Amino acid sequence: MPIRPENRWLYPIDWQQLSHSVRFTRAGARCERCARPHRRRVAHLGDGRWWDAGAACWRSDRGKRVAIKGGFTLAAVRMTYVVLACAHLDHDPGNNAPANLKALCQRCHMLHDAAEHRWQRWWNVYRRRGIRDLYEDPRITRARLASR
Repeated sequence: MPIRPENRWLYPIDWQQLSHSVRFTRAGARCERCARPHRRRVAHLGDGRWWDAGAACWRSDRGKRVAIKGGFTLAAVRMTYVVLACAHLDHDPGNNAPANLKALCQRCHMLHDAAEHRWQRWWNVYRRRGIRDLYEDPRITRARLASR
């Protein structure tokens, strides 16, 4: 995931090398949670199960081999392009200990950061409402709501 410009100063100068080391040297260019390969198109069912073409088997969202029971419709299969990112497990960009960093694909990274993203969404709405309350005339806002 790209680093926001306002958060760039939180990361060390050698972040590119550190991230590369975690993603490719330690993880072997595979997600450390689900084992999806970096820069490959992967067929998946949307619930975490994906087709591992190298091993010719279906894998779970944790990278374990699974048997598909009951089958599935071909329309349920989707393709996605996998890109690895280096994630901070404690969400602190200042903590760059090897045990705190993990190579995750975009799906696993989004699942890992879901609570943080929900909080950020709430904070943005809260902040915008506060700014609106400071600068907008409440009579205009009430009139606008009444006209809907």
